[in-house]
Amino acid sequence: MNNLFEQAYLGMQILKNRYIVAPMTRVSSEKDGTPNERVSEYYERFAKGGFAAVITEGVYPDTKYSQGYENQGGLATEKHATHWKPIVDRVKSHGSLMIAQLMHAGAQSQGSYYSDVTVAPSPFSPPQDKVEVYGGSGPFPTAKELSVEEMTEIKQSFAQSAIYAKQAGFDGVELHGANGYLLDEFLSEISNHRTDQYGGSVENRLRFLKELIEEVRAAIGGNMILGIRISQLKATNGSYKWPGGEADAEIIFSELGKTDIDYIHISDDDAATSGFGEGTMTMSEAAKAFSGKPVIACGQLGDPEKASTVIEKGQADFIGVARQALANPDTPNRVKEGRPLDKWDGKAIMTPKAYIKDFELEM
Repeated sequence: MNNLFEQAYLGMQILKNRYIVAPMTRVSSEKDGTPNERVSEYYERFAKGGFAAVITEGVYPDTKYSQGYENQGGLATEKHATHWKPIVDRVKSHGSLMIAQLMHAGAQSQGSYYSDVTVAPSPFSPPQDKVEVYGGSGPFPTAKELSVEEMTEIKQSFAQSAIYAKQAGFDGVELHGANGYLLDEFLSEISNHRTDQYGGSVENRLRFLKELIEEVRAAIGGNMILGIRISQLKATNGSYKWPGGEADAEIIFSELGKTDIDYIHISDDDAATSGFGEGTMTMSEAAKAFSGKPVIACGQLGDPEKASTVIEKGQADFIGVARQALANPDTPNRVKEGRPLDKWDGKAIMTPKAYIKDFELEM
């Protein structure tokens, strides 16, 4: 398993090992999205535990429609950026990089400090009810269709949020193009029924993502890491697959490979299994083969031997860990020292609305 502890480049930065903390919804900030001491302690423990990089929860980039959950962290104002800076400094003081994941919830927004209106590429209502553990209940409303002018505003808000991330000292930003949120809603034929240049073919449905990448890169310059997270599955439709299978994957990842991103982060149920049917490539393998970009694989890779095999086979360059990181914030240190890993426990969700009464969070 030595390959998990080899150094590797991500953009222009060298990571000390292949372990990265994957984004996880926290709903632990203040009502207006300002991160607090609780958030700071949460992230710092991963850096202390040996992770090479920490990607934040999805943080919303504007004060209009992007927030997805009550008490979700934001990076939409100077105040947000000011309060993220000491958190970033604490993480980096332990030798870890920190990347801000910028997320527009789109039709999957279930709680916002700013608006009751939700938006999507086309009128759309997610197929499952809101997530109770994150404060939601009942069905999602039907989101209103975005105008081209509103889409331009959203691209500008992402760019400004990325600038705030740079001011706060983040090493990079990741665009959340996965799991059924707004960018993924543009990519998916089930939520994008537009008849203009942003709808129809896979290439057209990718157009908004590619324009956004270009705008954010222009805002942050060439030295800061820029990545994108991609999935087939949605938070409200875990069984969804791209209808064209591997053929769609070739188009999507090839087109993303032409952009100025530094990596693709794959979110999957199981990153080590075939992504498009029996005998096909894994999602991460397809992303790497068709894009030529470094790839972070995420999905049931808590077992170090399994994670090491993914690296050994060349299916990915980095391992994203989520639940395993909650259960073991010091996963890299434990693996390197040959110590056992604790099993996942639901208590480790650690959101204010998901506490078990007898559980005390140890920071």
